[in-house]
Formats: sequence, structure tokens, C-alpha cells
Amino acid sequence: MGLQTKRLLLRAWKESDAEALYKYARNPNVGLIAGWPPHTSVENSREIIKVAFSAPETYAVVLKETGEAIGCVGIMAVRSEVKSADMADNECEIGYWIGEPYWGQGLIPEAVNELLRYAFEDLGKTTVWCGYYDGNEKSKRVQEKCGFVYSHTEGNKPVPMLNEVRTEHFTKITLDDWKKQHRYFEINYKRGYDKNKLNNYAFPCRIYDSRIRGNYYV
Repeated sequence: MGLQTKRLLLRAWKESDAEALYKYARNPNVGLIAGWPPHTSVENSREIIKVAFSAPETYAVVLKETGEAIGCVGIMAVRSEVKSADMADNECEIGYWIGEPYWGQGLIPEAVNELLRYAFEDLGKTTVWCGYYDGNEKSKRVQEKCGFVYSHTEGNKPVPMLNEVRTEHFTKITLDDWKKQHRYFEINYKRGYDKNKLNNYAFPCRIYDSRIRGNYYV
């Protein structure tokens, strides 16, 4: 199946995506901070598509404007081989990365928020987890922008693909908190907050509204 946002299509990976995947995943700035080695060739990327990216709920992040796969997002359940968080059966974990040319454009928060909707509304999950390695401030900001809150930190966490250990910080968002954030959005929208400005933000992120002296999620 596929999921959509305003700018993105989230769909299953295809072997024909191998060149695009290699284009972005060969960059050491992308993979190493997320815990995996840079891809070494188009064939290496094609093999990863066949073996790793064929896992359930693993999606290519495709830019609608170009039709190119520019990143990857996925939902990992309690029995997933690559999960990092310690979860219950009714919980899941979200992972993501995007090519460096697209950093800072709000595309990953946009994709993650659609995965949150899907996880809560369609999969019936009660809590969604996420994590980032110590020093990965970009990933931390994505999670904060999407409404995740800090849960705990684990030291000496194995990073199997790099044969090392790191400190990992875990965040989570519950179904109840996600629903509350949607209600905040609706309140802001009904109060006449600039529609175009709202659309420039990945929902939900915090905006300080001086008229009501408080933070709202949009």
C-alpha cells in the first residue's frame, strides 16, 4: 500500500529505485549518524532494497514533484529484527532518513506525521517510539517537531551494522497525546491562524501565539 502527504508519496521500494538510493545513501553524512554504513555501489543499493527494504511497513520517500526516491521511513513492530526500542505488542517504532540535499525542508517531519496517523488510526497502536544517537541534533529536532517527548537514555547500545556501541536517546508519543495535539491544531485553525503559515509547518510543531500567550501545535 502507499501513503501520501502534500509533497510526498510513501510507497514500497522497487529495484528500479537502486540508482536513486545509491545517489543519496553513499553519502557518509547520511548513514553513519543513523547507524549504517554508506552504500558502496548501485548493486549494493539494489541488494539492500531486496533484502532490507522489503521488510513490512518500509517505505521509499518519493518527492511528488520529481518522482524520485530521496529517503526512507518505516514502522518497526515488536518482532522486527531492526527495532531499537523495547516495546509492547500494541506499540511500534518509527525510523527515517533523507538525502542531504533535502535536509531542512520539513520533508521528514511531514512523512513521520503521516506514519503517526497511520500507526494510530489504521494499525491501532497506543504508543509510537523513536530514537536518535547522541549528537544527532537533526534527528532530535524532527522528533520534537512531531510531538515526541523524551523517555530515557541507554548507554553502550550496540550498533550492529557499524560494529560499535553508542548512547541512544529514546522518545515516544502516545495515542492520547497525539489526539490532544490534533485538537490544538483545530483550535488554532478555527481562531483564524494564517492558513498558509500553518501549511508551511509539518504537523504537529510548536508555534508561540502571542495573542493567547501560549504554545500551540500545528
